[in-house]
Amino acid sequence: MRTYARTMAIYIGGLLLSCLALAFSVAYRVPFVPTFSFLALLYFVIRLFQVQTRLVESWRQVVDSLQQQDLSQMAHAPFKDWVICELSADLSEAITTLRGRLVDEEAGRQYYEKLLNQVDTAVLVTGADDRVEWRNRAAGEWIAEGERLPEALRRAIGERRSVVEQLQLGSFPSDWAIEVVPITWQGRSRRIVSLKDIHSALERNEMEAWRKLIRVLTHEIMNSITPVISLAETLSVRFDTTSDDVIRQGLDVIHRRSQGLLDFVENYRRLTRVAPPAFQPLRVSDLFADLRRLCPEPYLIFRLSDPNLAWRADRSQMEQVFLNLLKNAREACAEKADPEIVVEATGQAGALLFVVRDNGVGILPEVLERIFIPFFTTKPSGSGIGLSLCKQIVTAHGGRIAAESTYGEGCRFTLRFPK
Repeated sequence: MRTYARTMAIYIGGLLLSCLALAFSVAYRVPFVPTFSFLALLYFVIRLFQVQTRLVESWRQVVDSLQQQDLSQMAHAPFKDWVICELSADLSEAITTLRGRLVDEEAGRQYYEKLLNQVDTAVLVTGADDRVEWRNRAAGEWIAEGERLPEALRRAIGERRSVVEQLQLGSFPSDWAIEVVPITWQGRSRRIVSLKDIHSALERNEMEAWRKLIRVLTHEIMNSITPVISLAETLSVRFDTTSDDVIRQGLDVIHRRSQGLLDFVENYRRLTRVAPPAFQPLRVSDLFADLRRLCPEPYLIFRLSDPNLAWRADRSQMEQVFLNLLKNAREACAEKADPEIVVEATGQAGALLFVVRDNGVGILPEVLERIFIPFFTTKPSGSGIGLSLCKQIVTAHGGRIAAESTYGEGCRFTLRFPK
């Protein structure tokens, strides 16, 4: 391979000699020499053009690769010249460095994006027009890139509120904590908006706190009562029939009440043993048909807005929830001359809504706010875990349960589930 300088010197020298020969032959009218001189001049001009084209084409390939973000193309020297070779080596090194930097930045971007997608807080980046330029997975459930923020959320951000109550950003309304951080990137003003579903977080923390408390209490109670039962049984067996009947009867009472307390505690332990839902496709019509077979009362009415309504849920756990609610409704309507219990299911945007209502005695306002608390009951024979268990199952399904009542007129339970 020739060097670039040598090639250029040869062709420029040939070009100068051809010009001189052409001028000399024309001045002295030398026959045939002007023709050959012109052809030689044309040859060297073409060769010089080809050399420059070859050099430019070599750099053009590198530039095109950079424009297409293809950093696998390295610069190659078209001439064996130390200047050209050094320039090619420097350019190749720069491309390699840029490629490594881009790979590191892409790896970092994917790492942080994956990290943000794992949190349950919705994070969005919006422009000056409130259109979403990026959002994580938690926010992607209710808004897409390019869409504007909902009007209620824009208004809350404009008023600089930190908490918005009953804002629907998904399947159903909830209370949201809002934090907005303004930034400037690439010369444009943007905002990072983070949204935290306070209601869901509080419900999960509340249920977890109750489970831990029940677990500790039942453990301590059972550790204390089990030896008492064992000792009472042993003494009762070994007691002489001629012994004092009062003592024997006392031991029987201790044994009976201890066993009752043990059964009582074991009943509460069910709250800590609820298995995670085994999600599967579930048709609402099939669920209602099973409930109808289990609850054949003529005053129990099932209404379905769409026979094809379905969602993913644990069938046995859902039956447990509705059977508990229907049991409470039947007890509330027990003394009514014309009892009525209605179970309705309707589909909404991204959600499934169930309503269980009755015309029973209703619930007092001071009682209504405590009905989902474990162990709280107003029934003489109640355990106080039925509605708490319902709430735990509904929450595990990603849903919400709420109660409304007017004392003396009836009660209404509303269950919302994401489809």
